[in-house]
Amino acid sequence: MSVTLVVAIATGFGVAALVALLAITFQRGGTEVEARLTALTSTGKSHNKPTTTSSITRDSENISSPIDRYVSQYLNLRLLFEQAGVTLSVPNFLATVVILGAIGFSLPMLAGLSVGLAPVLAGMLALLPVCWLLMRRKRRLNKFASQLPQSLELIARALRAGHSLASGFNLVAQEMSKPIGVEFARIYEEQNLGKPLDEALEAMTHRVPNLDLRFFATAVALQRQTGGDLAEILDKIGHLVRERFQIWGQIQALTGEGRLSGIVLLALPPALFVAVYHLNPAYVNLLFTDEMGRKMLVGGIVLQVLGALVIRKIVNIRV
Repeated sequence: MSVTLVVAIATGFGVAALVALLAITFQRGGTEVEARLTALTSTGKSHNKPTTTSSITRDSENISSPIDRYVSQYLNLRLLFEQAGVTLSVPNFLATVVILGAIGFSLPMLAGLSVGLAPVLAGMLALLPVCWLLMRRKRRLNKFASQLPQSLELIARALRAGHSLASGFNLVAQEMSKPIGVEFARIYEEQNLGKPLDEALEAMTHRVPNLDLRFFATAVALQRQTGGDLAEILDKIGHLVRERFQIWGQIQALTGEGRLSGIVLLALPPALFVAVYHLNPAYVNLLFTDEMGRKMLVGGIVLQVLGALVIRKIVNIRV
């Protein structure tokens, strides 16, 4: 296959993906405008609706997309979006992945580089939105975990002051920042709309996969069934979470050298590849043109992945 034909095919895929993204964006905008007009004509008071209600009903609105229904059978991207705290839709996210992949596939040919770099660069650019989403999710979950002890102590003080558990949730929603304030505000609104508190807490544990939050939800469910001093239980859970964070900090300090060594060992082969390719491209092209070179390249990538998994297993100690 000639380079001209490959460039033409890649350009065609890029243009098609861009058109699809624009069509999805305009279609989504039209459906949102229609929904707002319907709400205005049916109730006439949509400006008084609480903002948290939209977050409660967002799942049923977004699931109407055929692409969303198909993707949800294999990967729950909507749950990842909620855990990451982003307001993306599944079609737009997939269109972004396809466009970046097409751009990465076209860049080596347009720049006059080796055709063998096209799939590698396409895969790297296509994985950028996924990596960004996972990083946002990890950052949000870590911040939620750091805010949880303070929120539990706040609820415990509210209970000792004579407030109800729902009022404690509302106090956390008002006093705490994102993301824990948003989650507790959603629980407060759900139970105000008639959803049982146990089900609302269970739904939050699915949105926020945190073990300490699971302890909190179980403690609330048991206290509602058997009774007891919930404030004392929340104080003990908060103290346990703080002690766990202290131990985790000590482990991070002890494993810092291993994590730094892993970063250096994993970054050294790609950096050396780029340097040698810049100095002598013909020397590196043997990895793509020669049969033995391709096998060595695949073997090196597999060993890199295995080494990364082994190092991650060594330095990641669960507390």
